[in-house]
Amino acid sequence: MTKTHRIASRLLSCAAALALAGLSQAAFAAEFTMKFGTATFNDTQHQYIKFYKEALEKASKGRITVSIHPRSELGPIPRMIDGLQLGTIEAYIGPADFYVGLDPRFGVFSTPMLFKNKDHATAVVQDASINQQLLEMGIPKGVVGLGLYTSGPSNYAAKTPLLTLDDFKGKKLRVNATALEREKMRRFGATAVPMPLNEVMPSLQRGVIDGTMSGTAIFVAFKMSDVVKTITVTNDTMLVALAVVSKVWLDKLPADLRKIVVDVGRATQVQTRTWEVGFSQGLDKAWADQGGTIHRLPPAELAKMASLLSTVGDDVTKDQPAVNQLLKQLRGVAAKH
Repeated sequence: MTKTHRIASRLLSCAAALALAGLSQAAFAAEFTMKFGTATFNDTQHQYIKFYKEALEKASKGRITVSIHPRSELGPIPRMIDGLQLGTIEAYIGPADFYVGLDPRFGVFSTPMLFKNKDHATAVVQDASINQQLLEMGIPKGVVGLGLYTSGPSNYAAKTPLLTLDDFKGKKLRVNATALEREKMRRFGATAVPMPLNEVMPSLQRGVIDGTMSGTAIFVAFKMSDVVKTITVTNDTMLVALAVVSKVWLDKLPADLRKIVVDVGRATQVQTRTWEVGFSQGLDKAWADQGGTIHRLPPAELAKMASLLSTVGDDVTKDQPAVNQLLKQLRGVAAKH
């Protein structure tokens, strides 16, 4: 064999090896892809997806791969929820009250004065007596719950600092679009402006809204200190995050994978709760490092606020039996913790 023939033979052998390697990789490629979206980033919702991806890909032995899409990469929140129902988006995580369009009962998570604090709220929604019920509430509308936990209180910030309850009067404040939130704003003397997260910063900059309600992690991650400087902490309402998977997509999976998808979600809600404790401890400093300040209403103002908001839940849901029933059920579980 000539030198030229030997070189050609080696090249053919290398090409064959590469082709076999390609076939081997294809043979072990994931059978299913789960696009998992959220409107936030660098927060507990984003972290939930990271934990979930690692655990699901391991539990499914690579048969399912998860692609992470934070910061509304898959579209505004309402469009992502539409995608879940159609099966064009496989999974999403966001505040539970954003699902109110699927079932009005999800709106109860906007009820002020329902929980003592974020730890109390998470203990309630993860209580064995109600967790499964809450996670299955969206099934008739095409979404299956994966996990539920609390990311913290919904705080307030406006271009003119909200230092007292009187400062809320006349302000246009962005909310998550529930009747309970609108009533809360009305009692504050403010106007509620429902709006998905991706529109908040441009709306603040253009003066469409005066301020927004959100978690401290969101103010930090989106660097809202460029527009608003003072976060006002009231602890009146907790942000409960709900991760869901599209039922259309889930039903296409083999039975063993369907179980794994759901089981991993349940485990991840507990894992995320543990992670959140440490994460939240650094948020005030992170906001200060961006030039922002934290303001907490004094005791007299907090007492006035509690009196003002204590009946919002009952007044708004009194003509909605199913919603009112869930509110009472949550209060019953809350009394145990």
